[in-house]
Amino acid sequence: MTQEENQSQNHQLPITSAKPKSKKLTLIPLIFLIYFEVAGGPYGEEPAVQAAGPLLALLGFFIFPFIWSVPEALITAELSTAFPGDGGFVIWAHQAFGPFLGSMMGSWKFLSGVINIAAFPVLCITYLEKVWPSMESGWPRYLAIMVSTCVLSFLNYTGLVIVGFAAIFLGVVSLSPFVLMSLISIPKIHPHRWLSLGQKGVKKDWNLFFNTLFWNLNFWDNVSTLAGEVDKPQKTFPKALLVAVIFTCLAYFIPLLAVTGAVSVDQNQWESGFHATAAEIIAGKWLKYWIEVGAVLSAIGLFEAQLSSCAYQLLGMANLGSLPKFFASRAKWFDTPWVGILLSTLITLGVSYMDFTDIISSANFLYSLGMLLEFASFLWLRRKLPQLNRPFKVPLSPPGLVVMCLIPSGFLVVIMVIATKTVYLVSGLMTLGAIGWYFLMKLFKSKNIFKFNNGDGAVEAGE
Repeated sequence: MTQEENQSQNHQLPITSAKPKSKKLTLIPLIFLIYFEVAGGPYGEEPAVQAAGPLLALLGFFIFPFIWSVPEALITAELSTAFPGDGGFVIWAHQAFGPFLGSMMGSWKFLSGVINIAAFPVLCITYLEKVWPSMESGWPRYLAIMVSTCVLSFLNYTGLVIVGFAAIFLGVVSLSPFVLMSLISIPKIHPHRWLSLGQKGVKKDWNLFFNTLFWNLNFWDNVSTLAGEVDKPQKTFPKALLVAVIFTCLAYFIPLLAVTGAVSVDQNQWESGFHATAAEIIAGKWLKYWIEVGAVLSAIGLFEAQLSSCAYQLLGMANLGSLPKFFASRAKWFDTPWVGILLSTLITLGVSYMDFTDIISSANFLYSLGMLLEFASFLWLRRKLPQLNRPFKVPLSPPGLVVMCLIPSGFLVVIMVIATKTVYLVSGLMTLGAIGWYFLMKLFKSKNIFKFNNGDGAVEAGE
């Protein structure tokens, strides 16, 4: 065996803390976990119509998956099967460029993740306030957000397998009213409404439009942090991602097609939560209330899936030696990374006071930085480790891979350029904090203040 082949073999042994006794995620629960990592239903897509009109909103949800979702899912499938350990994209950046950029990837993605998690209780309350107006503002709203965040975090503590099967139930029930609404709306559809570029006098809000598309169709790679908890990840991941991409895109596009064709209202009414109002117009209050209930269930699924990813990311970083060893601690009863769950919950509560638009914009900016590094890691690993065992491999030549990554990278740059000054300030401070965190961890290691893994912890060969 040559030195290069030996190096390749060493790199394909992923770092993971999964215990042999732990139950593993199978295909169907993984599909629904991916679905809730990304979408959770059409809830939250409405502002795209408010920002740019029906035609551009429909084109956005039809075209954007091809230039963003598919490339991100393909990269996730290849690298998750090559490095099937807890930590996902942190492992990829660490293997490609070393511990500093691995730590920066971890910080950017973790911060974007917990900011994103904070949006789901807010989105849930936005729907519920249409039934209980007292939740629109003041202490009832803040109390509802705080209580729901804490209760859902405890549910996550009970185990990933439970979360996975709960996701199946939540997905089916939360999507059912949209299936009915789409069917009932068919006789009421006027196709010319799909061609509208918006009302006269309503200025297009490109910042809101692109951030809405981005927020609703990203985070495909979040599931990679759970790779060490998946049964036969080399076979399961590609199948789950393929089904989830198709399933998710249809779940967005079909209801949007139905409502924009069947309902004619003031464009400014297309804010988060409008699908419930549209359901009442199309079928009556009974369907409106069902969608309200579905919104709550969807928010639960979104929260649980993404909190799991954040918690297992911290566990994976501890296994890599990027964080102190206690971050890899698991609960005795449920075998879950309780330190990661607790820290993620506290940060989520800390940012939950932000405006919903600010939440998704800040998450998008930090996520964009991480994704640019992720694309670079993917391309560099192809060059650095050409002989690495890749059970799933994106079937493109190197120039094709570069093009595949450049197109979504260009969109990332657009998202970052149109960000507000507040988002620049918050993201800049967090990035400086991430750099400081890396050097603080180095200091802790050198002074033996905390115990760290040396990076070669428990390994598990790919199947």
